Amino acid sequence: MPERLQIYLRHGCHLCDDMLLALEAVKTRWSFELDVIDISGDETLEACYGTRVPVLRGERAEICYYFLDEEALQAYFSHS
Repeated sequence: MPERLQIYLRHGCHLCDDMLLALEAVKTRWSFELDVIDISGDETLEACYGTRVPVLRGERAEICYYFLDEEALQAYFSHS
């Protein structure tokens, strides 16, 4: 079963759009399902992530934020 990743973002955020595109490009390298979670209007998520979006998380840890860090993603999948 593929790993589940979550991207916490705000719609209309150019960094968020960029990370989504970058994740689509690497889906052939690593097998994962992506849950897209908009933090807008959710007080708990806003408090947690605030202006630090987009944030990419896996089931075990936060992987990266602002930009897709392919080395961090590789490290995450290497420790699966």
